[in-house]
Amino acid sequence: MTQSTSRIFDGIGRIMNEAAGVADGVRREVETVAKSQAQRIVADMELVKREDFDALRELVQVQGEEIDALRQEIATLKAAKPA
Repeated sequence: MTQSTSRIFDGIGRIMNEAAGVADGVRREVETVAKSQAQRIVADMELVKREDFDALRELVQVQGEEIDALRQEIATLKAAKPA
């Protein structure tokens, strides 16, 4: 009786280990599919990379400063222009 009970528990343990392996494989497959879908969605959204955004923001800021300087220069020239 003890030996047959031991074999039953061994069989149950083996089945549980196999089920855990299958469940882990399914989990990894679901993660892979979800990650692929997320990457596809982000690619479809045509998002801008952070470094590109920062570079463009810096360029706009510099150009804004240049425009302000040119406006001041024009105002100075108009004020100095003889009537």
